[in-house]
Amino acid sequence: MKTIGMIGGTSWVSTIDYYRYINTMTNERLGRLNSAKIILYSVNFEEMKQLADAGRWDDFGGILSDAAHRLELAGAACILLCANTMHVSAGTVQERIGIPLIHIADVTAKEIVKQNITKVALLGTKFTIEKDFFKSRLLHYGITAQIPGDAEREFIHESIFGELGKGIFTAETKKRFVGIMDEMKSKGNAGVVLACTEIPMLIAPSECPLPAFDTTLIHSAAAVDFALQ
Repeated sequence: MKTIGMIGGTSWVSTIDYYRYINTMTNERLGRLNSAKIILYSVNFEEMKQLADAGRWDDFGGILSDAAHRLELAGAACILLCANTMHVSAGTVQERIGIPLIHIADVTAKEIVKQNITKVALLGTKFTIEKDFFKSRLLHYGITAQIPGDAEREFIHESIFGELGKGIFTAETKKRFVGIMDEMKSKGNAGVVLACTEIPMLIAPSECPLPAFDTTLIHSAAAVDFALQ
């Protein structure tokens, strides 16, 4: 079994899900008392958010690269950035280390391809859905990503940082998310990517009006595949 290096804390709420998913899937495959070998480096979410808001992406990537390097030195065989937005710096991180970084957009794209879907709605922070780093990865697999309108993007972004990242999940916010998905479905999208690790904590994929791709679960499964291959 290989050791998984996790960079979490963005948010700590969803990092718990990563830890739970990876250990649950490892035990399901190996049985008995088996659990995953994990080294976790947890960053301060507030510090990362301030850097993102200020557009200080070099500093943002520097913190993640340093964390990944430390995990590699500690014995990790791969790196998992436990949030979609952190992958804005995935290239920078990969250049700093000699072990693979499992990219959340790549493994999600592979799951979408399995469903023969070529057009999806992309929901997440404005950093994730307005920048190109996630959409371009999907496009590489022949998948076109459509994002919501300005007002909807603002609502999603603010709810992620103002509520979901703090572990606050309300029926009102959930209803608004469903409404946004309904609108995206009417525009011809055949699936929806929950490209924020907190969104599946608000609304389960089974509750979505479109086939939904839970990036937290998909990313965790990819890490287990790597560790146990």
